[in-house]
Amino acid sequence: MSQPARATRREWIGLAVIALPCLVYAMDLTVLNLAVPAISTELKPTSSQLLWIIDIYGFLVAGFLITMGTLGDRIGRRKLLLIGAAAFGAASVIAAFSRSAEMLIAMRALLGIAGATLAPSTMSLIRNMFHDEHERQFAIGVWIASFSLGGAIGPLVGGVLLEWFHWGSVFLVAVPVMAALLLLGPKLLPEYK
Repeated sequence: MSQPARATRREWIGLAVIALPCLVYAMDLTVLNLAVPAISTELKPTSSQLLWIIDIYGFLVAGFLITMGTLGDRIGRRKLLLIGAAAFGAASVIAAFSRSAEMLIAMRALLGIAGATLAPSTMSLIRNMFHDEHERQFAIGVWIASFSLGGAIGPLVGGVLLEWFHWGSVFLVAVPVMAALLLLGPKLLPEYK
């Protein structure tokens, strides 16, 4: 019985390309917490609107994970990942420049739906990129670590950004990462349905 093919440099760079958006996806769960006072001062949300601004992202990510996994099976996992990255980047820019609490809630909702494309697409791509069992285990470890690190550094990144910039800057961190995914993903990530 032959050994499974070992991953090449392309797969390892592809892993880095999908780990960074996972880090940003998890960071978006916690990065906003320190911006709440500035958002409250500028947008003047009601207490229920403020709860929605903070919580709707996590609710919709969780609610759409299975749906996005099924959609990725049908249209292609790389394709869904790239669509989600484009939507995430666009919603991040609009969220950063929101002029009302309602607008920010709507953009956080769109971020949650777009964010739900990342986890199932990236996990299934790892399965198809790494055929060797040990390499796959390591790749999954990197994938899990990127989520964990993102959640942990969210408040730190938010604090640094808010020290120097407007509260909307906490959303703009995602834009270059998603742009890199859109540029490099088609070259480095395989399509799989």
